[in-house]
Amino acid sequence: MALLGNLRKNSVVLITVIGMALFAFVISGVFDGKGYTAQEPIGVVNNEDLSIEDFRNQVDFLQSSYSMSTFNAVNTVWEQTLRNSILKNQYKLSGVDSGKDHIEFILSQNPSFNSDPRFLNDAGIFEIDKFIDLVIELKTTNFESYEQWKNQELIFQNQSNEKIYFDLVKSGINFSFKDGEFEYKLQNDIVDIEYVQIPFSSIPDSLVKLKKSEVEKFIKSNESDYKVDASRSINYVLFDEKPSEIDENITKEILQSFLEERKEYNDVSKLEETIPSLLTAKNISDFINTNSEIKFDSIYVPKGSLPTDHANLLFNLNKDQIYGPYLDGEFFKVSRMLDKKIGGNVRASHILISFKGSQNAPPQITRSKSQAKQEALRLRNLVRSNPDSFTSLAFEFSDGPSKSSGGDLGFFQEGQMVKPFNDYVFSNRVGSIGMVESDFGYHVIKINAKEDLVMLASIAAKNIPSEETSDKTFNLATKFEINLSKNNNITDLAKENNYELKSVDGIKILDDNLPGLPNQRRLVQWLFNDEIEIDSYKRFDLSNGGYLIAQVSSLVNEGLSSVEDATFTAVPKVRNQKKAQMIIKQNSKALSLEDLAENNNVEIKKALALNQKSGTISGAGREPLVIGVAFGTGLNEISDLIIGENGIYKIKVTKKEKSTDLETYLSYQNQLLSSRSLSSSTLFQSVKESAEIVDNRSTYY
Repeated sequence: MALLGNLRKNSVVLITVIGMALFAFVISGVFDGKGYTAQEPIGVVNNEDLSIEDFRNQVDFLQSSYSMSTFNAVNTVWEQTLRNSILKNQYKLSGVDSGKDHIEFILSQNPSFNSDPRFLNDAGIFEIDKFIDLVIELKTTNFESYEQWKNQELIFQNQSNEKIYFDLVKSGINFSFKDGEFEYKLQNDIVDIEYVQIPFSSIPDSLVKLKKSEVEKFIKSNESDYKVDASRSINYVLFDEKPSEIDENITKEILQSFLEERKEYNDVSKLEETIPSLLTAKNISDFINTNSEIKFDSIYVPKGSLPTDHANLLFNLNKDQIYGPYLDGEFFKVSRMLDKKIGGNVRASHILISFKGSQNAPPQITRSKSQAKQEALRLRNLVRSNPDSFTSLAFEFSDGPSKSSGGDLGFFQEGQMVKPFNDYVFSNRVGSIGMVESDFGYHVIKINAKEDLVMLASIAAKNIPSEETSDKTFNLATKFEINLSKNNNITDLAKENNYELKSVDGIKILDDNLPGLPNQRRLVQWLFNDEIEIDSYKRFDLSNGGYLIAQVSSLVNEGLSSVEDATFTAVPKVRNQKKAQMIIKQNSKALSLEDLAENNNVEIKKALALNQKSGTISGAGREPLVIGVAFGTGLNEISDLIIGENGIYKIKVTKKEKSTDLETYLSYQNQLLSSRSLSSSTLFQSVKESAEIVDNRSTYY
């Protein structure tokens, strides 16, 4: 969730944004009738330009609202923009156009709106006119929030359009009684067979000679399976800019200096003053904020929040005892124990029984206060007699939002819950089961766990390399780059200098984070410029300090896969095709299963109760064609040789059994009808695949 912000200057109204990410392709203007377009394309969908200006605005919005990285925001906006653009044409063709009524329905079903008293009438029912009045007011009183609402409005409209459209598609997918009958027979008509399988593996690969042209022909004839995107591969060496042992010792010495009081001459007072230590400082907050790179935080924390390697020692410090320096992530710290709260962190579960008129009670709650109390007492008694039943009872009876987690509220500290609830859990032992009343209703409470909390005062100094260390890293990288310009072989050079050589394969044009290399958009852009070639190299800065020197090891252009790249996919299939012909030729005179089995030193196997929905033969694997042939072969008849997925087959049908006719095939018809739920995703993917899409993201980002 995200908050749209202040909707009024004096009377704050919060609109919670839920559902899809907050962005839109264009502003729909259902409530104000205005829209906005721009011309610069970030892409093209079915000859329609996608505005780069709108796109950038949406990216900026996601970054500012959700702290997304640039490229994550770019990809998120692109996927939704693409979806909106593709479906928009489908809406037009289908006559789908949601308006005020549809958005009103969405708002009325959204708890962020339908529970806000500012939008409710005297009967406690959401009233759209009250909300529209607010939107109109925003236009003059809080234009930023108004613009945010227009974005959200379009999201709601797109959601509504999608629902209407996919519901229309779903309603158009139907199955008749005869379809149900056919489905029943596919599942229940059965055959038994005897079969001989001559696996392709019976012929050694070494006996099959393949020509490159044969594999190329196969790839071309199966183009859709062997399309490849442009990609690049690199070898690289990292020059990490890490603090040396000397750097770390200097940082530790600085922190150590805060553990002792010292004398300093004050130029203003002309007096020698005593500078307090971490232990003697009277105003610990000011002391920490003055001397530490991480500000003082007065919260109490559990042991699990402390750095793993030092948690035990830190947690067991006595009051005012000091520990450190120690490393915690990117910082060295020294810490003083300020306070400890025994049992200060509680984990509890509750079952909320609300009543009509209680705070945040759902509209469907009609029970009186006395009825709610009796129900809560009943549940409390049930839980006391069987504590293990708490979770299931919470799932079934609780009116609170924690219902979906079986009433579990997780850990919380004192003051985070309403007072009656707070007082009960912090004054009773673990395992206690009780009941309290609050403005929200009656709470049946179970205390699950308690843990101690500590408050530490820590001076932190970031563990960073010195200027000398940074210069050394720079010089090493520069020297390596110069030497690479001479011999142009990063593999040999890395070996000579005892550097670890790493690689990344299959880098795509829109990649950003590479394995072990975050935020490498500049590297990817370089890899896909027109001048790049095998053995090209370049140095790049690392986001966390240091350098990467990369050399291009391979270039793959968009198109069909090469024979070399298809070695593990296309080559085995082509080889099996040739093996199939060899096996058929060798066994053309074997008319019976017995002859075929004897000639190939294999057994005659049986497969019973095969149906047309399964596609799998016991002992042979998935062989839908073989099963299909079995259903098309007469009883006691022997088939010709069949080219299957895993070898060559000959079968004999030993039994055919038709399913018994049913009075109704409604259940099978319903099975087919239930599959309509898949239509939304499959339909969109189908429409997307048929769309003409030009993606220009790499040009701008």
